[in-house]
Amino acid sequence: MIKVETEIFGAFIIEPDVFTDHRGIFFEAYNREKFLALGIADDFQQDNFSASKQGVLRGLHFQFPPKPMAKLVRCGRGRLFDVAVDMRQDSPTFKKWFGIELTAENKKMFYVPVGCAHGFYALEDCELLYKCSNVFQKDLDGGFSWQDPEINVVWPLIGEPIVSERDAVLPSFSEVVSRVNEKL
Repeated sequence: MIKVETEIFGAFIIEPDVFTDHRGIFFEAYNREKFLALGIADDFQQDNFSASKQGVLRGLHFQFPPKPMAKLVRCGRGRLFDVAVDMRQDSPTFKKWFGIELTAENKKMFYVPVGCAHGFYALEDCELLYKCSNVFQKDLDGGFSWQDPEINVVWPLIGEPIVSERDAVLPSFSEVVSRVNEKL
């Protein structure tokens, strides 16, 4: 298993060891001991699954303190453009974003640390699987606009994205960033 640094402090691409033979493939999507050896010590509490049609954009989401969450994201089917935005005011990469194409074929995983927002765009019909370091709490659920000009994520859009009613009216980055940094 290899950990690759990204442009966001504490966010990593994880490349698993993939074993292939005449039957197919095998890889460990998560192994606590190996992640600890890579310096990722989160105690993951919840696994989530999301299926999206091509053109769906979800995000940018996070969970407010006191239960912020890190995520370990991978694509089980299809292709998606996965994004993290650093919301940590004390981070050297504050306000920076990083995007990576995750596919069922490349098997890369994306570790998004606490204090970062997360979102993705379905480049084709896809399934996303992700571990979270805290359990979802509706009252702490947060997000900011995927098209916020202060952050200016460059999404590889193919036409107008399909967004939820909630995501269409999310506030700006500047409206939520101070609350994200409470007790981080």
